[in-house]
Amino acid sequence: MCGRSRAARPGKTHTDDGEHRIVKTRRVVVNDRMQHGYAYERTEPVGRNFSPEFQPDLTPAQMLALGVFGGKYMTDCRGEFPASWFVRARLATGHRDRRLNCFGVHASLSLAEWRRHGWIRPQDPRGWFQWYCRYYMGRRNADDARQIRRWRAIKRHVAAIRLNCEPGDLDCRRRQRQAVLHWAYDSRKI
Repeated sequence: MCGRSRAARPGKTHTDDGEHRIVKTRRVVVNDRMQHGYAYERTEPVGRNFSPEFQPDLTPAQMLALGVFGGKYMTDCRGEFPASWFVRARLATGHRDRRLNCFGVHASLSLAEWRRHGWIRPQDPRGWFQWYCRYYMGRRNADDARQIRRWRAIKRHVAAIRLNCEPGDLDCRRRQRQAVLHWAYDSRKI
């Protein structure tokens, strides 16, 4: 079982749009194929209080519904995240399947390649999208600034699509559009 939430702890006060409210801190313990006994705290409201430098176009649920990572990304981690994320998710039952991707093309490096480049950290062994899902759910940690810098660096690919494609031509640079989608940029709107 992956990511069971333990009992809520007394909350802390957050200021959000000038209002004060109590947010319950949740401890999550993860036990899945890639992590055993990893625990973290959800200290922010779901989908809120993001860094001003991190404003993704898509939520994790929207990304899963559109089709990312060949449908193979979160097939063993459903317990960690809301069931609603998986209602419309395009997930593979076996091996990854590029046809499940929004643009129908393969646009990912292997996990081994991510490790070789040093992009993977122990707390998020699946990579950036796992970090984003946990950040979205309210986890904050020391790796946030690095991951946000990586997300911002993808804007160069958004710029390349804008430079080389007519607006709305979704057949133009499909692989690059799919890769940008993997980073929560809505490449359908470029």
